[in-house]
Amino acid sequence: MKKKFIALNTSIMIGLGSLFSIPAVQAESISNIESERTGIQEKIAEAQKLIKELNAEQAKLTKQIEQVEQAIKENNAKITKTKEQIKETQADVDALKKSIAALEERIANREEVLKERALSFQESGGDVNYVEVLFGATDFSDFVGRVQAVATMAQADRDILAQQEADKAELEEKKAAVEKKLSNLKSMKVELEGMQVQIESQKKQSERAMAKLEAKEATTKQLQESLEKKDANLEAQIASILEERRQEAKRKAAEEQTLQQAAREAQQSTQSATSNNSSSTSSANGKSDTSDKSKSTESTESTKSTKSTKSTESAEPKAAAPKPSSANTGSAITAGYKYIGNSTYKFGGGRTASDIANGLFDCSAFVSWAYRQAGVSLPAHTDALAASGTKISASQMQPGDLVFFDTYKRNGHVGIYVGGGKFIGSQSSTGVAIANMSSGYWADTFKGYVVRVN
Repeated sequence: MKKKFIALNTSIMIGLGSLFSIPAVQAESISNIESERTGIQEKIAEAQKLIKELNAEQAKLTKQIEQVEQAIKENNAKITKTKEQIKETQADVDALKKSIAALEERIANREEVLKERALSFQESGGDVNYVEVLFGATDFSDFVGRVQAVATMAQADRDILAQQEADKAELEEKKAAVEKKLSNLKSMKVELEGMQVQIESQKKQSERAMAKLEAKEATTKQLQESLEKKDANLEAQIASILEERRQEAKRKAAEEQTLQQAAREAQQSTQSATSNNSSSTSSANGKSDTSDKSKSTESTESTKSTKSTKSTESAEPKAAAPKPSSANTGSAITAGYKYIGNSTYKFGGGRTASDIANGLFDCSAFVSWAYRQAGVSLPAHTDALAASGTKISASQMQPGDLVFFDTYKRNGHVGIYVGGGKFIGSQSSTGVAIANMSSGYWADTFKGYVVRVN
C-alpha cells in the first residue's frame, strides 16, 4: 500500500512539473513573426514617407502647371492682341503704300510740267537760256513783258522745284517707315511663333512629369496596401498563437488543480494508514515505525523543498536582452536662387510686382530683375541687353557675364554665367534654373556672344 502511495505522489509531482514547462516552440514562433512584422512595418513607414514626399512634389508641380496654364492663357491673349496690332499695322502699311504711289505720281507730273515749260522757252534742245529770251524782244513793251514772264517763270520753277524736293524727302521718309514697320512685324511674328512652341513644350513636359509622379504614387500605394495586408495576417497569426496559449494555460491550470487535489487526498490516505499501523503495532515496532515516520517526514520535507526550489527557479525573471567677377555680379547670380524650382516661364513676364511675387519671368526680365537686386539697372529685352556693357570673347567669360543663345532668332535667349560651363536663367521648359551650356541644346545654340556688365 505504501509503495502505491509513493508511486502516486511521484506521478503527481511529475505532472505538476510538466505544467511549469515553457512552450519554447510557440515563443520562438511569435518572436520570428514579431521580427518579420517589424521589418514590414519599417517598409510601410518608408512607403508612407515616400507617398508624402510624392504628394508634396505633386502639389508643387500642380502649382507650376497652374502657373504654366496661366502663362499660356496670358500669352495667347498677348498673341491675339499682337495679331490685331499686326492687322492694324498692315493697314497703315497699305495706306503708306498708297501715299507713296500718290507722291510718286505727283513727282512724275511735276517733271512733265518742268519739261514742257523748259521746251516752251527753248528754241531748240537744251536748257532754257533766259538771256536769249529777253534779247529777242521786238520793242520795249515786248521786253518788259518778257522780263515779267521770265520772272514769273523763274519763281514758278523755284516753287515747283521746292515742292519736288519736299515730296522726294517725304517719299524717302515714308519708305523708311514702311520698311521699319514691316521689319518689326516680321520679327514679332517670328518671336510669337517661337514662344508658342516653347510654351507648348513646357506644358507637355510638366504633364509628363505629373504622369510619372502619379504612376509612382500608385505603385507605392499598392506596395503599402500589400505590406499592410501581410502585417495584418502576421498580427492575426500572433493573436491565434496567443489564444492557443491562453487555452493551454487554462487546461494546465485545471490539470494542476486536479493533481494538487489528488496529492492532498493521497497524503491524507498515507497519514491515515500510518496512524492505523501505529495503534496495532508493539512498542518495539513503534520505535521502528517512528523511524519510518521520521523518514517519511524527511521525504515529504525533501519533496516540499524540491517543489519550492523548482517553483522559485520558475518564478525567477529572465535576464533582460541587451538594447562672380564683382560683388554686383555675385549678388545678381545669388538673387535668383530662391526661384530655382519655384518659378514658371512666362513670355513678357517679370515686369510687374505680381509676376515677380509668383516667379513668372521671361529670360530678359529675369536677368534685368536679378541685376536690379544687385543695384545695377539693365533693360528687359534681349536685343537691348546684347548692346549693354562690353562684348567679350567666350574664352574670357567670368561669372556674372551675360551669355546669349540663338534659339528662335539670333540672341533670342539670355542668361547669367555662373561658372563651370553653366548659366542661370528663366528657361521655357523649367522656369528659373541652372543649365549646362557645355553640351546638348544650349551648347548647340551658344555662338559665343558674351557681354560683360560695366
